[in-house]
Parts: sequence; structure tokens; C-alpha cells
Amino acid sequence: MENSGGGALLRNRRLESFLDTSSGLRVEEAPKILVKEKPELWLKKDVYMDDNGWVSSIISWIRIVTCFVSMMVTTFIWALIMVVLIPWPYERIRQGNIYGHVTGRMLMWILGNPIKIEGAEYNNERAIYISNHASPIDIFLIMWLTPTGTVGIAKKEIVWYPLFGQLYVLANHLRIDRSNPTSAIESMNEVARAVVRNNLSLIIFPEGTRSKNGRLLPFKKGFVHLALQTRLPIVPMVLTGTHQAWRKGSLHVRPTPLAVKYLPPISTENWKAEKIDDYVKMVHDLYAAQLPETQRPLA
Repeated sequence: MENSGGGALLRNRRLESFLDTSSGLRVEEAPKILVKEKPELWLKKDVYMDDNGWVSSIISWIRIVTCFVSMMVTTFIWALIMVVLIPWPYERIRQGNIYGHVTGRMLMWILGNPIKIEGAEYNNERAIYISNHASPIDIFLIMWLTPTGTVGIAKKEIVWYPLFGQLYVLANHLRIDRSNPTSAIESMNEVARAVVRNNLSLIIFPEGTRSKNGRLLPFKKGFVHLALQTRLPIVPMVLTGTHQAWRKGSLHVRPTPLAVKYLPPISTENWKAEKIDDYVKMVHDLYAAQLPETQRPLA
């Protein structure tokens, strides 16, 4: 198993002024990850045991309740820290990342899924980290495995997610109103300016929503617009197996092996605005090639 994290923002003030901090800030290296591989668990095909027995269900419920209680404890502790750090927005971002490292890793340990992580050497630089999204487990992994100094971008409704949503806002991470295209575009522009000025990284789900069946959805253009404005490299994080471990609408967590693979950074230094659609397709095709057959988009 390994280490790294994810984060959160206040939407009701202008992001530029709210995120404005002293100069010299930089993204800190994520803690080094030590991988314990279990070769027999990493199957070439997308195969797992679907155990719906009552014993498995009880164990799953116990794990979920333990996760919830544990998250309440860490959320309460870090909420107090965030309140003390209200005048220092960058420190709240940093503490949000540390909260993610601690809580995300703890939740994954409680759930007990074996995890294989590849390409961890690519998670220690300023970048736009992107990830496919098909399960609540993705959130835990992102919290754990993105470096300190990374801010997330989420829909404004995240504030209503119990525990996590409130800390997301307190930790000074970013929210956008997707129902208002004009407002969303302006918010993204402000995000880009704040990220450049404060030497931050970003984590974003380019699909814009969670896949219901685990198959990769079309990518939105937002991550490319952010890349064009920040000139940060794009680091894809390819998650596999999470949609089977915790299915949408289910409270049964299965012991499915999971994999997280960081791909080499994609330079955006020479990208041009007139080729946005080409870049979206290129990154989407790269993702599809890395996923197992059952998670690839249907033709």
C-alpha cells in the first residue's frame, strides 16, 4: 500500500482574492509510496468474485460504518484546524491535502481492497492531475494519492455531501456552478489565475460526472482550457476495478483488486486553442487504451 492525497474551496468569494497568498509557495512532494504487490491478484482480465452472501454483506456493512465513524473523527479534528487557519488560505489547502492523505489511506485500509500502484514517480510535480470516475472509492484514492499543494474542482453541490463536502469548502478548494455556463467559464478562468499565482496543482475528473457502469465517458473540455491557461503538464491517473468494488447505488463493498496507474506527464507548453477538440480526443484515447475491455467506452 502507499501514500499521497486530495482537497476542497469556498465559492462565495472571488477566487483570486480569496486564494491570494504570499509568494514562494510550491507544491510539496507527496510521501513516497511503498508498493506491496500480490501478483496472484492482478489478473489480465477484468475478473473478480461477486460474493453476495450474508456474511460478506455483514462484513461490508461493518467496514462502511467504520469508515463513516473514522471519517467523522478525522473531519472534526481537521475542521478545528481549518477554523484556526481561516486567515491563511494556502495553509488550509495544505492541511486539506494532509487530511486527505491520512483519511483516504485510512479508509482504503478499512475497506481492505488490495491495491496496486504504478508510476508513482509522476505524482510529485506541479501538474493538472486527471482521473476517471466510477465509484465513491475513487474519491478516497484521490484524497490519498495526490500531492500536497493540490486543489480540487467540484460542482457547487458538493457542499451538501455529509462530512466531506463541508470540509471541502473549509479547506479552500474550488467549486463551480455547472448549471450556468457563463458563470462556470468565468470561474474556471479565476481558478487558472489563482493556480498560477500560488504555484498550485489541480485534480479534476474530466468526465464531469460518475460513470454508472464503469465505462469511460466522453471528456469535457475544461481540463484542456485550464492547461492552456496554466501551461501545467497533464498527469493522467487511470483507476481500474473501483466500479466493481463499490457499485453505484450499492452499500456492498466487494474485495475486488484495484489498480492506480499514473501515466507520464503530457506537456501542454505548445498547445494551441484552435486544437482543443484534438487534445481532448488524444487524452481520451490514451485513457481508453489503458483500461480493461469492460471499462472502455462502447464504440
